[in-house]
Amino acid sequence: MRSIAEGQTHIYLEHFVEHSQEGQYLFLPFLVDDAMESLSIHYDYDRQDRGELEIDNGMFISQPEINTIDLGLIAPDGRQVGASGSDKSEITVSEVAATPGYRACPIVPGEWQILIGAYKVAPEGVHISYRVTLTHKRLRLLKGDLHAHTWGSDGVMTAEELGWRAVRNGLDFLAITDHNQATSQDALPQIPGLTLIPGQEWTHYQGHANFLGVESPYDGCFATHTEAEFRERFATARERGAFISINHPFDEVCGFYFDWRTLPYDCLEVWNGPMRESNLKAIGLWQQMLCAGQKIPVCGGSDYHRDTPFIFLGGPTTCVYAMSAGPSDILAALKNGNAYITFAPNGPWLELIAGEAILGDTVKFSEVNRLDIQAGGLLAGDVLRVVTGRGSEVLLQATASGEVSVSYTMPAPGFARLEVLRAFLPALPVLPALITNPVYFEG
Repeated sequence: MRSIAEGQTHIYLEHFVEHSQEGQYLFLPFLVDDAMESLSIHYDYDRQDRGELEIDNGMFISQPEINTIDLGLIAPDGRQVGASGSDKSEITVSEVAATPGYRACPIVPGEWQILIGAYKVAPEGVHISYRVTLTHKRLRLLKGDLHAHTWGSDGVMTAEELGWRAVRNGLDFLAITDHNQATSQDALPQIPGLTLIPGQEWTHYQGHANFLGVESPYDGCFATHTEAEFRERFATARERGAFISINHPFDEVCGFYFDWRTLPYDCLEVWNGPMRESNLKAIGLWQQMLCAGQKIPVCGGSDYHRDTPFIFLGGPTTCVYAMSAGPSDILAALKNGNAYITFAPNGPWLELIAGEAILGDTVKFSEVNRLDIQAGGLLAGDVLRVVTGRGSEVLLQATASGEVSVSYTMPAPGFARLEVLRAFLPALPVLPALITNPVYFEG
């Protein structure tokens, strides 16, 4: 039996095990639909018998174990997700975390199987009731840092220490991007409330790029000496499903000197660490690319190694509208441009809607030509402006701290993105405190 409540689907399964099946492994299939975030299984059966025996001045109640049924879970591709014997009556699996004894993995659509281990079965057999709970994906805003190093390369913290620092800083996800060191998802710690994304920063004397979401983006050594070799690294990473970002292209020390526009990539890191001239150059180049008709998502990352007066984990913070907290959904949303960048986890926030579309999406100009904007975390003096291919227009100069709701009508097809500008110190010019990916209006 299948029932659907708000945000969840419940599947109720019954199975009877004969005494003759004792010592066998049985499989109970169930179907999972698309767009599920997590899967839980609870099962129940008569494990003990109950008997009463009169004794002197009292009663002895015996509860001998007559049935022992083990639990396991098999994914649609036949892989064992986990097995917990008879110790646990309930288990949960998602892409982010799993009950000990089970592997965190995406809840893909298809036929899953409950593994029934008939370890001990009473002579009369045993009836088992299973409840499978599937939690649906839903759009939510997640804050994270896509560029951080552990002591696996030149950072000073372990992945676990870095993860707990991320939680304390108010982040929901963190990418581990050690220099030329691949990270295994299984090697990353499970930290409640935090998604750790495996990755590496491919680091060459001529440029840096993040390969995220896969454990082995290429074969062999990272080192390359020819154009064919570095192109092969990028092509293999793309074939294996890595999310590729071109990092800090105008950095004063380690800029990107390959012709990255001819390489496969998903995102341009325009905001690396504190806002400075190299980031402003990257934003300017990105604006030129948008004006030329290219749809290029951008992201930011702290490039965190250790605390300094100007560098901290989550500085900047990439805020992503994702369908779940799983790495695959976060990276898919980044690839679609469903994200904005703010200078810190507690920096200004913004919602940008065009009809039913959000930032990163494309709409038809003939059907939708208005942006509805909500922004908060603003301070006195902050400037909210819209940037298009025709220039920029100030929508608000805040006279005090607060929030704003405002709309903007596109005069013609093109793109529109938002910025919040702030004077972080007296007598200094305003700098971006927030930038969004655009909404695209096609003619």
